[in-house]
Amino acid sequence: MNTFKVMLAIAFLSGTAVALAAERTIKQKGKIFSEAEVTIKKGDTLVFLNDDNIIHNVISITPGTQFNLGSIAPGNSTPVTFTNTGNVSVICAIHPSMKMSVKVTD
Repeated sequence: MNTFKVMLAIAFLSGTAVALAAERTIKQKGKIFSEAEVTIKKGDTLVFLNDDNIIHNVISITPGTQFNLGSIAPGNSTPVTFTNTGNVSVICAIHPSMKMSVKVTD
């Protein structure tokens, strides 16, 4: 039995709440994000999938949650795990009209 299953069983038996991080895919197509606004929990991951036929570059310059995913070619994806709570503005550096807001909660 792997370590994760053992720890999950111990937590369950002891009545301890176990919060598992979630993963959600955000597509980029037609020079837009598939969702303009999302709410996630701290520790969750957004996977930015370029489902378009052009390159995108997803970035955030929000203090505390800065990232630059670089060029994401069509068909490729890159994950970002959000470790701080707050509101995060995300854009495509190549197509600045592509915008989305990520609300990260506890």
